[in-house]
Amino acid sequence: MVSLKSIQTEVDVCYLYQILAENEKDPNVAAVFKQMSAIEHSHALAFLAKNNLDESHLPNPSGRAKALHWIGKCFGYDYILGVLLDTEKSVSSSILKARKQSQTQESISDTAHVAILKNILNSSSNVSGANLARFEKRHRSVGGNALRAAVLGGNDGLVSNFSLVMGIAGATGGQDEVLLAGMAGLLAGALSMALGEWISVKSSQELYENQMQLEMEELETNPEGEQQELALIYMAKGIPEVQAKAMAAELMQNKSQAHELLIKEELGINPEDLKGSAMEAALTSFFLFAIGAIIPVFPFFFWGGMQAVIISTVFSAAGLFLIGAAITLFTGKSVWFSGMRQVVFGLAAAAITFGIGKLIGVSVAG
Repeated sequence: MVSLKSIQTEVDVCYLYQILAENEKDPNVAAVFKQMSAIEHSHALAFLAKNNLDESHLPNPSGRAKALHWIGKCFGYDYILGVLLDTEKSVSSSILKARKQSQTQESISDTAHVAILKNILNSSSNVSGANLARFEKRHRSVGGNALRAAVLGGNDGLVSNFSLVMGIAGATGGQDEVLLAGMAGLLAGALSMALGEWISVKSSQELYENQMQLEMEELETNPEGEQQELALIYMAKGIPEVQAKAMAAELMQNKSQAHELLIKEELGINPEDLKGSAMEAALTSFFLFAIGAIIPVFPFFFWGGMQAVIISTVFSAAGLFLIGAAITLFTGKSVWFSGMRQVVFGLAAAAITFGIGKLIGVSVAG
């Protein structure tokens, strides 16, 4: 028997592949997505048959799949590709684990979908260079994960400032004191996140640029050695030695292309990574943290005392639940489980700091 969750997963993946196909401009890639969607649909029907159910019992796409569709509309459908690759990897991993436990022979189809998606992301076969650059950039942003970063950035701001606000509220009980501490915590945390992100991006760019410059100098001062390195790179990919040397010699006719290949293969650097703006990353981190951090502070603009504490707790709990629910877009776990887990951990942290604040307040007052 196959679980209903597995059937739902197949339906969701089928739905998302179809969405990608409908919104893909490259006809070759669109055709791949359509066929992938059809394959997932056939899997869902096969699973239904194993459960002695007919097609009328096929479920509709889940709320998670529809939310990803909405995200695709807002941020571009390429964002869905990274989530699908993660899903396919998870499914393949489960299949391989089950085969290992049952001691059955592995099949090429076990990891076929992962291989196809990786080929779309990494292969130049039948896919234009412009589309490849677009796919690589989008996949890195999802699975280097702009959306995950957004969720986690908001979570950091909410949990840290919620705990801070509750600690001050427990110690003083005063509205002005909590507002001052809460806004200070928001600005300090957001500025720290922004500065850290700016330094991280900027230092990485400077390091990469320096390494790239050194590689170009080596290419100009020792072209024979670099040509030999190119040949070895091709040979490591399984290309015969004679052909590898010929390809390396041809590539050396264009030093910029040779340089690009060398920095990718030797240094693991993709020039696309250097195009990101350090200031843009810093501002994004600042605002994501601030959005989460303002939630527990907001009630204290209008209320004070225990009433404000209760309202802040309700607002923060709602925010924590939404963050937990948002995380399920990437994990596929239950919305209620992930949401409530986030609420429990967040409330526990706030309760501890509130209690410590109470003890400190009583001690100081005494």
